[in-house]
Amino acid sequence: MFDYTGWIVRATAGRDRDGIFCVVGVDQERTMLLLADGKRRKAASPKAKKLGHVLCLTDSQHSFDHPVVHSLQEGKPVSDRALRRALAAFKEGTTLG
Repeated sequence: MFDYTGWIVRATAGRDRDGIFCVVGVDQERTMLLLADGKRRKAASPKAKKLGHVLCLTDSQHSFDHPVVHSLQEGKPVSDRALRRALAAFKEGTTLG
């Protein structure tokens, strides 16, 4: 499975539908993305979601340039506060409608 770590996604299914999350890891065995937003879903206990149940808002060509994203891509741990700030910055920079 491709490494989606650091991508910003929107949930399209489940009770967290329309929520904006950051991919903090990938579960290779179950082919699921591990999502966190720093508030409802902490980085220490991310939500596992299938790739078909999310809409990718950033990708390898259109990345979101933020220090938290770079830390995640390098495999470094991030705090929930930094994750919330990164997602708030992403929401301010784009229109999600």
